[in-house]
Amino acid sequence: MKRFTLSKKLFTVFLSSIAFTILFSFFFIHFLYSQLYISSIEESIVYQGKRTASHYHYGELSDEIIEKIQWYNIISEYEIIVVDRLDDLSSYFPYKINYENLVGNADRKRLENGAYLLKKGYVNELGREIIGAIFPIKGESGLIGFIYIYVPLAAIQDVFRESIPLMVTVGTLFFFALFMVMNKILNSMFNPLRDLQRLSSEVSKGNYSSRIETDREDEIGQLTNAFNSMSLSLEEQEKRKKEFTSNIVHELRTPLTYIGGYTHALKAKIYSSPEEAESYLTTIEKETVRLNKLVNDLVELNHLQENLYTLHNEPIAIAQLILDTMDLFKILVAEKGLQLSMNIEENSIITGDPQRIQQVFYNVIDNAIKYSREAGRLNITLKKSGKYIEFQVDNEGIHIPKEDIDRIGERFFRTDKARNRTTGGTGLGLSIVKEIIRLHGGTFSIESDPSIGTSVKIHLKERTKDEVN
Repeated sequence: MKRFTLSKKLFTVFLSSIAFTILFSFFFIHFLYSQLYISSIEESIVYQGKRTASHYHYGELSDEIIEKIQWYNIISEYEIIVVDRLDDLSSYFPYKINYENLVGNADRKRLENGAYLLKKGYVNELGREIIGAIFPIKGESGLIGFIYIYVPLAAIQDVFRESIPLMVTVGTLFFFALFMVMNKILNSMFNPLRDLQRLSSEVSKGNYSSRIETDREDEIGQLTNAFNSMSLSLEEQEKRKKEFTSNIVHELRTPLTYIGGYTHALKAKIYSSPEEAESYLTTIEKETVRLNKLVNDLVELNHLQENLYTLHNEPIAIAQLILDTMDLFKILVAEKGLQLSMNIEENSIITGDPQRIQQVFYNVIDNAIKYSREAGRLNITLKKSGKYIEFQVDNEGIHIPKEDIDRIGERFFRTDKARNRTTGGTGLGLSIVKEIIRLHGGTFSIESDPSIGTSVKIHLKERTKDEVN
């Protein structure tokens, strides 16, 4: 069975069901024949025999009585033999039943005691089964004779002569209809499975664009939809992987080009003054720092996503942490002429890693300043929202398209498609922010409207009074 396909297994089960049904029908017909037909004949013989024998109790078995019995034999469906002596039965019924004599020694004693004797079996001369009974007739002085009633049994095919063709016809039609239904069911099951097999083969070769069209809502339809979703997900992942590879190559190529070019210029002494050489070294140093930051961010992001980083949780006065973080941006805010507005509720405490939480605030505020327009507004809000502390940063700056909102936080994804080096970092900052917030059990969301600006909201769980105490 291990080498059988599923369709062959189901077909085998179908054929086995037919065979079982036929076998069951055979035994059921045999049961009807043996239990109903034969039993009814047996009961009828015993009833008629007892009734006939009872008419002659304590009488004489005269010729007149024998003639009446013979007349009854003619009009009834049974064969009736009346004899004065038991040994005379062999003259009227000279056959053996199941190759044995009709009456044995044990049978004689039973009859002499007044009990009737039931005999059934196969008679070779008649070519069929018979069933009969011998009844003793009592007179005033004892047994005066014996009555033997028997009837040849009809063959099973004769009993069911009319019903068997009907059963065969109905059974044939039933199994034909069942076969058609099963065939349709199997096709409806295995055609989509064959399509899934073909699609999985294409997916294994790297072709994720194929889909299976289906309008089914059953388990096969659900499986097909799940496979289509998997193919779509793999296609998107492949696209993201290629984009990731392209991005990381871009991020590495530029600093390496600067470093390689200026190093060659310094080695070949292609500069006009010591100041120019110093500027080359400064550029090499900046690009080296940029490469180190890129590598460190990638390592850090992997640790966060794989839950390899252990948070150092402690109570955090979040309002003070925001104020401390904003002190780092005073110069940038002033240089850009931003209209800063801060609405911060104090006395809010959360439990978390203060270094990581400050990293979140720093990155979000840095992006808000970096992408704000000159002399625009910058609003920072901290307030309670149910069981959470809500940190919100609003700015007037670059509008983020709706299709890019869901992708913010992906590795190397930036909304500035030109990847301007004056604004762009490594493209990993928000990815790290989202992972830190996830580890703290918080949420991160972005909304952007061209007429209002961009708003970033972060929810972090507030520390309860029991935790404070």
